Amino acid sequence: MTTSQPPGPRLSTVGALRAIRRDPIALLERAASFGDVSHVRLPRVSLYLLNRPDLARDVLVDHHRDVRKGPTMDAARRVLGESLLTSEGEHHMRQRRLIQPMFHHERVEAYGASMVELAERAAARWSDGGPLDVHAEMARLTLAIVGRTIFDVDVEAEHAREVAGALDETLAQFNRALSPFLRFTERLPLPANRRFQRARGVFDRMIHGMIAERRKAGLEGGDLLSLLLRAREGGSGMTDEQVRDEAVTLFLAGHETTSNALTWTWYVLGEHPSIRAELEAELDDVLDGRAPSVADVRRLTFTDAVLKEAMRCYPPAWAIGRRLLADHEADGYVLPAGSVLVVSPWLLHHDRRWWEEPAAFRPERWIDAETERPRHAYLPFGAGPRMCVGEEFARLEAVLLLATIAARWRFEHDPGHRVELQPVITLRPRTGMPMTARRRAPHRAHGAA
Repeated sequence: MTTSQPPGPRLSTVGALRAIRRDPIALLERAASFGDVSHVRLPRVSLYLLNRPDLARDVLVDHHRDVRKGPTMDAARRVLGESLLTSEGEHHMRQRRLIQPMFHHERVEAYGASMVELAERAAARWSDGGPLDVHAEMARLTLAIVGRTIFDVDVEAEHAREVAGALDETLAQFNRALSPFLRFTERLPLPANRRFQRARGVFDRMIHGMIAERRKAGLEGGDLLSLLLRAREGGSGMTDEQVRDEAVTLFLAGHETTSNALTWTWYVLGEHPSIRAELEAELDDVLDGRAPSVADVRRLTFTDAVLKEAMRCYPPAWAIGRRLLADHEADGYVLPAGSVLVVSPWLLHHDRRWWEEPAAFRPERWIDAETERPRHAYLPFGAGPRMCVGEEFARLEAVLLLATIAARWRFEHDPGHRVELQPVITLRPRTGMPMTARRRAPHRAHGAA
């Protein structure tokens, strides 16, 4: 064991801050070239990158009590409050115990019909040969789904434009999370702060209004907001403010991650026509021209593999940060308490030590037996006690939406559009995803199309 500093890029603290704001993935890739444990000095904090599955497991699973959320989640508290995503310690454990039953597989499956219905409604707006920003469309669709499942409301009809604007403004704020001046500047009457306060006000008005309606109606509904209001442990439930924090978190996380996962899936399918044809063949065979149901999901093995591989190539949660509460040993280095540790699914998912042809889009790797890889080489939903509570919901939603849409439509990427990564709290396409919608007629298994 050594107390020496791990190697890393030779950058000034200001230079490192500039680099992590301009292209954080490139900075992490540069740091990873120095070894599985590397160091980047940022203003007021030392950042250590851990780039091996066992090192990720040590932090996220084995020693999870020795860490807390990192700077990005500290910034998220400005919007999400003390929610399951941002809280720590006993409060976090209690909230997880209250919320976990809401994502039991039987309850999640009950939402399947709504997911398919809303996907069909979205597709009905499209025109054959017409231009489409697929990222915007997937965001609109997943927004409608979380509105239906969490709040039992038609968000598209009631709040769509206002909520979408508030979501974009909220996500834009996370670029400020590592600023050494945030604690000072967030109190100033700056335009960015005013926009943020307006965005937070949108969520507060909408959700507190719905909470009041549910309490007045007697909390009879099966939507997640009603379940949150009814949840109790040891005779006590959540305050309205706690319900608000959890509802906003489920709303943001459920909308943002799935819409990005689907956007990247449509992009890679457009770039790989032969894989898209194999996907369409499975959908034609299994569905035989009808809409999918939850019962079909277990038979859609290639559809599921396409989504898994898309999330390997473009993980929605591209980096996971933790702040050390105590010194931590990694590969012989002692990383001091107070430091920030980063585990990057982007790096792990593209590491040739764990993946054959990591740059290639190969859904078959999830069906055919490949060389056995470490469990924590694939982390689209995190790991350990803080693993995404809505993983089963997100997986079911993604399969049903992809199956519903791909059975009737395909998307062709505009060759003049340059696809760029925008790694904020999630991995977005920087300038959207303009594509052309093409209607297709499914080939029925028992007759002509």
